Order: sequence, then C-alpha cells, then structure tokens
Amino acid sequence: MPSHIRSFWVTSPGQGEIAASACPPANDEALADDAAIVRTLYSAVSRGTESLVFHGRVPANQYAVMRAPFQEGDFPGPVKYGYLNVGMVETGPAELVGRTVFSLYPHQTRFRIPAHSLTPVPKAVPPERAVLAGIVETALNALWDAPPRIGDRIAVVGAGTVGCCVAALLARIPGVRVQLVDIDPTRADVAAALGVAFAPPIHAADDCDLVFHASATQAGLQRSLELLAPEGSVIDLSWYGDQPVTLPLGEFFHSRRLSLRSSQVGAIPPKQRGRYTTADRIALALDLLRDPVFDVLITGESDFDDLPQVIADIADGRLPGLCHRIRYDPF
Repeated sequence: MPSHIRSFWVTSPGQGEIAASACPPANDEALADDAAIVRTLYSAVSRGTESLVFHGRVPANQYAVMRAPFQEGDFPGPVKYGYLNVGMVETGPAELVGRTVFSLYPHQTRFRIPAHSLTPVPKAVPPERAVLAGIVETALNALWDAPPRIGDRIAVVGAGTVGCCVAALLARIPGVRVQLVDIDPTRADVAAALGVAFAPPIHAADDCDLVFHASATQAGLQRSLELLAPEGSVIDLSWYGDQPVTLPLGEFFHSRRLSLRSSQVGAIPPKQRGRYTTADRIALALDLLRDPVFDVLITGESDFDDLPQVIADIADGRLPGLCHRIRYDPF
C-alpha cells in the first residue's frame, strides 16, 4: 500500500487543492473489528451542495447541520467535504474484503472507516453507476415525503441530477403523468431516456397534484407553485445556501389552499421510520440502480488529479452537465 493518501480540500472560499497525508497501515492496531480500509475507485461531485461549499456559502447557523458524515475541518474552510464514494475494501471484516462498497466519504484515494458505514454494491450495479447512490437516496426520500399516488399529475421542476433521479423513480409508478421542467432544452433528451415528458417552464402543464422542485432558484420555486391544482403540494428539494428566496404568497397560495414542504435526506420521513433505517434506505437506493437508465445522468468524468479545477469549473458554471464522476488511480 502507498505510504500516503491524497484528498481534496476546500482551503478557502473559491480555492481548493489536493493534499497528502500518512496512510494508515493495514496492520494498525487501531483497526478494530468494525473498521475497514477502502481504496476509492470513483467519487462524484454533488453539483449544488459542493458548489455552495466551494464558494463558502454555507450559512453560519447551518455549519453543524450541513456537516458531511466524514467531513474534516470546518466551514468555510479548510474543509474536506463530499459524500458520493465507491471503493473496494482492502482490509476489514472478512465478508467485506474485496467487495465494492458505497460510502458517504469525501474525495480521497484511501480511507479508514467504520465497517457499518459501508454498503455493499449489488453485483448487478457497476461501480461507475453506483456513485449515484446518494443522489437516488435523496430522490427516494423525497418520494417518501410526498408521497405520490397512482394517477397523480406530477411535475419535476429542475432537471439537474436530483430532479432527474426523482423523475426516473416517478416514471415507474403506473398511471402517473410525469413532466420534467427545465429552462435548458437539451434536457429533453434526458427526459426521453427516462421515459417522461419534457417542457420549458412557460409551456409546462399545470393542474398538478404534486410538484417536486429541484432547481435551487426563486423563479423555479415560484413556477412550481403556479403549476399546482387546488390543494396541491410542492416538495422542495433545493438548498439555497445563503441566498434569500421571495415568493408571492399573497396571490393564489391561500385561495387554492396550496402546501409547500421541504424534503431533506438527513432524516427519514416519520411514516417510514418504523420500517427503514438510513442503512436500509441507501441499500434500497443501490438496488434501484440496477436499472441502466440511470447511466444517462452521468455526463462527464475526470481524473482525481484534476478535481481542484473540475470543482471550480462546476461551481462557476463553466462545466455544465449532470453528475460528474471522478476516477482514481487503480493502484
């Protein structure tokens, strides 16, 4: 095993670098029974959240809430942040050694982690696709928050990676009318691959029972409310960081008896807590990734060494797309 590990850090708002540190030896006595060393195969950039972290836009009163499970450092920086990691277990419990696993770990070449924080990737799910597990988990949690019903008329406003994952799951429900709404006309091809309709905001079908909002914009949230039928609900998956949002709640919001609810993957909805743990939820998300349709959501890939520039380009809008995957040296 190499003597050093390498990890990506946001050193200060708008700046990032790859830093090296000592690698834990395989025979380290600190490796208890419930611990493993994992070599990263792929990670992925969570465009919305990691862009806000990169630019130092996490509100100070949300520093504790927005900590990633294995984050090091503190906002606004230096901070090691990320949560979409697929790797191979090199050392640990016998049943995991050699297995491909998903974890909520930042961008790092190797790491030591409690084994119970690892979820085996089903053999039918390629590791290249498994990096989407955390995003599919977010979408799954949003559907639990709603939940959609057979026959519902549903719009998903915002065809980023999260919105597309929501649309992909909704497309499996019989009798549901699903429409993906976005200002980018190229997302029509993605919608077609997912098996749902597409429309720009101005032409989106209204009279919706449910709208899932994932554009992270004030205009998108306002349009989401406009698309609702009386008694309809918007489920908002967007996180706006320190950006204030203004809505015209003095118009039809009250007369139509509309509802606006947040959905956040940090907690399982109350009605599901008796049956699912967070470990169950991520395992279910990985199982859903058996469907190759999700491959359309991975629109770019870069080497780990290029990650500082990649995240800067994503955060500044120079590298558009959906999920951007990071590949690691195989040795």
